[in-house]
Amino acid sequence: MKRRERWYKNAIIYCLDVETYMDGNGDGIGDFEGLMQRLDQLAALGITCIWLLPFFGTPNRDNGYDVSDYYTVDPVLGTLGDFVEFVYRAGEYGIRIMVDLIVNHTSREHPWFQAARSDPSSRYRDYYIWSKEKPEDAQTGIVFPGVQKTTWTYDKKAEAYYFHRFYEFQPDLNVANPAVVEEIYKIMGFWLRLGVSGFRVDAASFLIEGKGAHESIEDDPHDVLRRMRDFLSWRRADAIMLAEANVPYEQVPLYFKEGEKIQMLFHFILMQNMYLAMARGDASRSSRC
Repeated sequence: MKRRERWYKNAIIYCLDVETYMDGNGDGIGDFEGLMQRLDQLAALGITCIWLLPFFGTPNRDNGYDVSDYYTVDPVLGTLGDFVEFVYRAGEYGIRIMVDLIVNHTSREHPWFQAARSDPSSRYRDYYIWSKEKPEDAQTGIVFPGVQKTTWTYDKKAEAYYFHRFYEFQPDLNVANPAVVEEIYKIMGFWLRLGVSGFRVDAASFLIEGKGAHESIEDDPHDVLRRMRDFLSWRRADAIMLAEANVPYEQVPLYFKEGEKIQMLFHFILMQNMYLAMARGDASRSSRC
């Protein structure tokens, strides 16, 4: 692999939320226009890559992680044209752009889900996970205890329960359906074509898990990541995936598989031990990772 294709090994990645960073048009909300005005300051920090938090079309009930349109920019943040101009200008500073790939779930307002709940024979019905009866384990695996009461919610129009690992307004996509994986490829291809250098894969460990009636995606559920990597490599050889997966050490290698899957994984165990070390005033905790 050429040096330029390993840029992530020495990258200094700066994460920011467009909405809260810099207001460029005076409406009190950060936007791409304002972000472009601050590229010189960002470059002065020595960063080589900007990871943008979600900026897609959304009802914005979960800071943009409830996506209703994967192919647009939230109008309050700007336009697709603004985004493309931002990527171009960042590139002039030698700064790459990474974006969130939020495909474990969509917003309940996404057209796919609206079509799925409206017609049992819709091609989008199997884009999500349904059950006529509420599963007995509906109270297990809750991500937000105290806020979230179940992982299955009844939809009156569909006359069925749908699965959601997170909030009820974020129904999970059925990655066991090949058509859904093809949709993921299209989303990746779209943003790669607009110049991004990679994706932070949101909720990666939940994306590949067996869900509802689909207890096993395939013999190796992590193979979904391999196929995503194959697509990524063919479309742009130096593009990368950074996975959000809070998993035990012994499961970490499954996400890499000798360079066949993702390139990077958040080090949750180190982060957790560092926070614990600071809380206890005991630096030995951080040395155990």
